[in-house]
Amino acid sequence: MSTVDNPSEPLEFLQGTLDVLILRSLQVGPNHAYGIGQFLEHQSGREFVVDNGTLYPALQRLLQRGWIDARWKTSPNARRARYYRLTPRGRLQLISAESHWRRFVQAMGRILVPEVLP
Repeated sequence: MSTVDNPSEPLEFLQGTLDVLILRSLQVGPNHAYGIGQFLEHQSGREFVVDNGTLYPALQRLLQRGWIDARWKTSPNARRARYYRLTPRGRLQLISAESHWRRFVQAMGRILVPEVLP
């Protein structure tokens, strides 16, 4: 990890954030892994770039936890692809995780950008 922020490089994921972002991407609707990666890259303004070596283990973890399920379908380009979908348990987890992250970001903001310096 570099000590200087380079805006031309994608941001690294903090531990636990990728799972929440995948769940959020599937809230929009079912998608295959490539589509999930594209959604995250687009929605983040290209700040997050997800490689397959990171994405597939996260998808497996979410499947094992019962937060998503998967079905094989034919993609728009006529190839078979595994489509992932948010489960009811995954929706509950997403609600909880979003609440946690909002609190986390607010707390970080209070520290990094204090309204009144001591």
